[in-house]
Amino acid sequence: MEGYMLQVLLIEDNLRLQPALQAGLEATGDVAVVAARASGEDALAYCLAGHPVDVLLMDVALAGEMNGIDAMVAIRREFPRLPVVFYSIADEDDYFRAFRRSGILTHYAYVRKSNYLLPEMIVPLLRDALSGRSFVDPDIAVRVQEVRHRDEHAPLDLLEPNEQVVARLLAQGLTNEQIAERVGFLDKRTISRTNGQIYAAWGLVENATDEKVARTRAAIIVHAGRLIAWDATGCARVMDERGDWVEWSLA
Repeated sequence: MEGYMLQVLLIEDNLRLQPALQAGLEATGDVAVVAARASGEDALAYCLAGHPVDVLLMDVALAGEMNGIDAMVAIRREFPRLPVVFYSIADEDDYFRAFRRSGILTHYAYVRKSNYLLPEMIVPLLRDALSGRSFVDPDIAVRVQEVRHRDEHAPLDLLEPNEQVVARLLAQGLTNEQIAERVGFLDKRTISRTNGQIYAAWGLVENATDEKVARTRAAIIVHAGRLIAWDATGCARVMDERGDWVEWSLA
């Protein structure tokens, strides 16, 4: 691909940085910025409109409801493995958590804006992403693992305060009606919706479509005090100190 001018969609919500970044990239002679957008929603709309693009260069913290990682997950549903280079100066756990959960495995890079945002450093990453290679800035990799380790050993921290209350009562064996009465919810259906959020936060909806199974597993997680993942065969696994998933038992 040497000599090929990359067709890049730039997603940056800082309207001062956006034109400067575009000008710097195009000055290399290796990149044509086909469009610049300020939100993940607009980036998704651009791609869905069928405009040709080779690779996306996307800030993680964006204007709009979706962050850059959420937007890329939505885009890749329609355009599998469309290459992307993420960049960010933000150091928030939620972004690293979203990246870990996104399932993005190839055709990407994720770097700190302060370390890599010079055009001569970004262009090779864009080309690598287009070629299927992946790269994570070592600083980012450390933070992703820190958040992952903390989440695995403090599952209640992944929940909002009201969800934590419901999870603890669920683990005590209370029914939805009893929880609603104990907490003071007027609409008992609120508990069902809250349960769904708990199951989603702990990855239970992916492996257990039966609500009773998900409820039981949520109770086990509360009592164990750590995230547990069940595979399709029902084998329970937890993460060890090295970050490997190992079989778990009460023994």
